[in-house]
Amino acid sequence: MAKIGEVLVIVLVILAFLLLLMGVGVYLLVKVGKKAAGKAKQAATRLSTHVNAMGTGDAAEVERLRLDLRREVSLTRQAVEQAQHQGWGLGDLPRLLADLEAQANVHDGQLGMYAQQRRVSPYIDHATLDRLREHQAKLTAMCARIRADLLGDQVHHTSAGIADLGSRTDLEIEARRRAPDPLEEIDELYRRSMEERKDLP
Repeated sequence: MAKIGEVLVIVLVILAFLLLLMGVGVYLLVKVGKKAAGKAKQAATRLSTHVNAMGTGDAAEVERLRLDLRREVSLTRQAVEQAQHQGWGLGDLPRLLADLEAQANVHDGQLGMYAQQRRVSPYIDHATLDRLREHQAKLTAMCARIRADLLGDQVHHTSAGIADLGSRTDLEIEARRRAPDPLEEIDELYRRSMEERKDLP
């Protein structure tokens, strides 16, 4: 009887362990599935933006503005990340970039809403489109200014590194030159003095 009880306890422990593993597995599958669904939705949105941008009219122009803004923000983020990776002092620039990205996302949503409304409605709101273009120009100009500043820093760092390398090269070449032999210098001076004596009348 005691052996049967021990076997039942062992079986119950194994079943509990298997249930726990299954629960963890289901949790991980749900989490991975949600991430995959989110990425698939983003990819579908990007693909539809690209397809809609190929058309003509205001809606297609707005979709092209969205693509342009995304490209500008992505290039700026890459420039800031590269500068951080190289250990440059960026100050508050990463926080500024985060705020800029948040504002660009808001603007992207507004552009998307305008494009969607424009595709289904024949009525044109030129005032809103002009303001959206103006906001687009300001955001892309800020991105360009950040990248230009970072590129200027990069060129400055590179020129300092090249100057340092040049001076080290000069020092190394100078160090590798053979030091003059004092006996050879004495022989040369003696030879010259003898030639000068011959030249004298």
